[in-house]
Amino acid sequence: MSIRVQSLSKFYGEKEVLSDFSIEIRSGEIYGILGPNGSGKTTLLKIMAGISPFDRGTVTVEGIDARSDQIAVRKIVGYVPETPYLYESLTPYEYFSFVGSIREIPKEIAERRANDLTKAFGMEEYNDQFIGSLSFGTRQKVSIIASLIHAPKILILDESINGLDPQSAKIFRDLLRSLAQDGMTVVFSTHILDIAANVCDEIAIMKTGKIVAEGKTSELLKERNLEDLFIELTATEDISSIVSALRGTLR
Repeated sequence: MSIRVQSLSKFYGEKEVLSDFSIEIRSGEIYGILGPNGSGKTTLLKIMAGISPFDRGTVTVEGIDARSDQIAVRKIVGYVPETPYLYESLTPYEYFSFVGSIREIPKEIAERRANDLTKAFGMEEYNDQFIGSLSFGTRQKVSIIASLIHAPKILILDESINGLDPQSAKIFRDLLRSLAQDGMTVVFSTHILDIAANVCDEIAIMKTGKIVAEGKTSELLKERNLEDLFIELTATEDISSIVSALRGTLR
């Protein structure tokens, strides 16, 4: 297993965000984490990436204990948050060089990877502009490229595909499949259910800090589409009743 989470619990104050949570993700797998807002997805991904501490349970990433050695976990993980946190006074080229240096990647290798990825994502014209002046989608591309500079063993993406233009999203999805075939483990969350259905080998659906469905994508979607399954498992109210009430309000 690339990632093993056992009996994980995480609290923010008195609120339990993850409750006795367990999951196992195999090496070379593309694994989708789905769930409504507030279900604990981002917290889980940050723990897997070695960014966030947790209260109970065990988390191992490529055999590394994520509680006792978060730094070692971060070295082998590429992480892209939903909202990119970047140095806005740097250009993308300067930022990629900085990331390569702190990742201890030889300069020529870091430059080659950055140049190839920048070209693939159609970002060459922005390489000398300040990151702070770029659009959200372009900043997302910068964050994705930076996460790949050190060729991580595990790539963790939190809603990171959502801001990409269609061509870049297609390139990135195909790249994820290729990287997984080469042994990289990919874990991502998304609200775009078509992406999850078409890309993921396995899917877990979360609600209030727990898994309510998990399994191979092909098995879960054998008799229904992902949207129907997702709504059935996570909706707190009847959708048709809500729509009828809103229709009456807006007449």
